[in-house]
Amino acid sequence: MKVFPRVFLNAKEEKEIQTGFPWVFDNEISHIKYRETEADEWIQQPLSECKVPDGTGVEVYTKAGGFLGTGIINKNSKITIRLISTEHADKVFLDIDAFWEKRVFDAVNIRRVHYSENDSYRLIFGEADLIPGLIVERYCDTKGKVVLVVQFLAMACNVFRDSILSALKKACSPDAIYERVEEDISIKEGLSNKNGWIYHSYDTSLQILENEIVLNVDIQNGQKTGYFLDQKDNRKIAAAFCHGKRVLDTFTHTGAFGLNAFKAGAKEVISVDISPEAVQMVNKNIHDNKAEKVVKSVCADVFDLLKDYEKQGQKFDVIILDPPAFTKSAKAIQKAYGGYKEINLRAMRLLNEGGILVTCSCSHFFDSHYFYDMLMHAAMDSHKKVQILEKRGAGPDHPVLLGYPKSEYLKCAICRVL
Repeated sequence: MKVFPRVFLNAKEEKEIQTGFPWVFDNEISHIKYRETEADEWIQQPLSECKVPDGTGVEVYTKAGGFLGTGIINKNSKITIRLISTEHADKVFLDIDAFWEKRVFDAVNIRRVHYSENDSYRLIFGEADLIPGLIVERYCDTKGKVVLVVQFLAMACNVFRDSILSALKKACSPDAIYERVEEDISIKEGLSNKNGWIYHSYDTSLQILENEIVLNVDIQNGQKTGYFLDQKDNRKIAAAFCHGKRVLDTFTHTGAFGLNAFKAGAKEVISVDISPEAVQMVNKNIHDNKAEKVVKSVCADVFDLLKDYEKQGQKFDVIILDPPAFTKSAKAIQKAYGGYKEINLRAMRLLNEGGILVTCSCSHFFDSHYFYDMLMHAAMDSHKKVQILEKRGAGPDHPVLLGYPKSEYLKCAICRVL
């Protein structure tokens, strides 16, 4: 029986892992014990001297020797081990193809409860689906073709890419699979993946339906995987407040919130983004939905535009704030707090009495505590009373793994401003 390398943590570092946290950082590791061949004696070394190859399966133990789980080691990354199972490595690796096939089928099957064959949705959400570092979006275009966009964001999944891709083909029968790479993450993980088709090929410009809205998706050049599927249900809920209303849709990206408002019967929609490329896509989506009489795009900095609208005395019935993450580290939370507060405060001032504010944050560092505290202080400083009608997050295609706060990243509050 193969004996896998054993990683021992520093004292008390196991507490987060025992609650479900799936990562081991380099500074949490005390030492590693391994054998270079089956016949050799055990070698004990600190991480900095360890010669265990990156991408190897290892077992993780507490300082006292209690078994915690099996993971994949990558000394290139500060996240040195990503856990893949709470079982011993010999059982996990007994049939590794079957192991990953079960994980993929489990992820696919829980989505089928909520979505039809014609829907587009996130198929695999990394650690939250117990496949660390793997993101898979399932796009079904208006022609009925299914295209998967995959991101191997960690060595922990990349070393098993053949097994995972085989399982995806078996579970989903896609017409094509496209790989998107985030260069900064690939460098940190020591990966050499490239953008491109990895199974068959198709058009990189897709047209999908969301809540009966036609949306164009550029899987090659669009942000992340081409489109943000996590707000699908929130867009539909927000649209319910827009019939006959004047709507301001900010940080619009593709115009999806605004077009959902149009579909619900909004009187006027202004969709704003700072990116000329995004506004070009918004205009295409406006045209394809025959929404030109109701929806118009504006290329502008949202912070500046909100100030200008306030000076002009503009008023809206519904305002949607769906900004990018203002912080990608714990160190920048206070700066992000100020940014979120400013746009929310100004939006509250621009709303008519009883107007609806749909406000979001997609930064997992800026958690619910910070988010709702920020809303309270924005309301106080704008001299408004705010009723939170609904607290929402990402859709059911983005499950939350207990013990892994990063998986509960999206906050979306539907508010009435008085």
